[in-house]
Amino acid sequence: MTDLAAPPPPPPPSPRSVEPRIDPGLDPALEPVPLPPIATAAPAISAPIVLDRVSRWYGNVVAVNDISFSLGAGITGLLGPNGAGKTTILHLLAGLLRPSAGRVLIGGRPAWGNPAIYRDLGLVPEREAVHAFLTGRQFVELAARLQGLPDAEAATARAIAIVDLESAADRAVGTYSKGMRQRAKIAAALVHDPPILLLDEPFNGMDPRQRLHMMDLLRSMAAAGRTILFSSHILEEVERLADGILVIYAGRLAAAGDFREIRRLMTDRPHTFVVRSSDDRRLAAAFMVEPAVFGSELRDDRLTIRVTEFSGFTRIVARVARDAGVSLFEVAPTDDSLESVFEYLVSRR
Repeated sequence: MTDLAAPPPPPPPSPRSVEPRIDPGLDPALEPVPLPPIATAAPAISAPIVLDRVSRWYGNVVAVNDISFSLGAGITGLLGPNGAGKTTILHLLAGLLRPSAGRVLIGGRPAWGNPAIYRDLGLVPEREAVHAFLTGRQFVELAARLQGLPDAEAATARAIAIVDLESAADRAVGTYSKGMRQRAKIAAALVHDPPILLLDEPFNGMDPRQRLHMMDLLRSMAAAGRTILFSSHILEEVERLADGILVIYAGRLAAAGDFREIRRLMTDRPHTFVVRSSDDRRLAAAFMVEPAVFGSELRDDRLTIRVTEFSGFTRIVARVARDAGVSLFEVAPTDDSLESVFEYLVSRR
């Protein structure tokens, strides 16, 4: 990706540094929630990965807004809905984009305009970057030769074995499934054994077996001391793999820290459920005496229940219906999308 040669426009007005918690800057009424830090407003410059008050904008569009964090060894999930700014952050770290403001450091060195960082860095982009006419082996060996490895063939064979692609290594990449192309990209990123690995939606197109194999591989690499940052818009992927989490929403760092703490914030929040039953009126009255329920509405043969948190309601719904002598036909959350989760994290209203 090529940066414009013209000087960048003036920065957005007075962006604030982001603390390792829910960002109160997005809602003045929101009280900050302290979290175990993996990110700081004054990041450790010696860490393998550092963003220090980084912003990136295109004209009047701000893609990344005043983000600071530093990461050491282990696996960190970059979680957010599509369009949140995850890919922009990874491209900044990979030196493919120049920050409009702030510093991006890889191993203490600037990422932008510094090809030497690629000795320590492996990038797996979400965009297809695999030449269809090459075999998988040729594609990975090309990456090995670009890295100047002394034994490119041996390094290629090792990387292909690591991602379990040996049986298809001599087929043209154009004949691969999406999951196989993902593994070929990962092999190319691993061929020079980098200490830092950046992966953009790495599990796209993989079947369950391939997904489990890749998760095991990333865990073993993290245990060996590597720094791994991967992006995802799927909460379960991050939950199964990441030690820590960075939640990105609308270009802002909405939350950062230990995954279990942020998962609790995501689930223990107000929810709305639609309920269908044999007697919605009686069921609505029965629900209103429950502490977990703070509102109900019956309109157009549709019963809507508002609850204080997801798990508390799911534990009581069957009991309440049974005690009321009502049969349940459907219980469905109306606001369980990942988008609604992130929106709640940055603006509880």
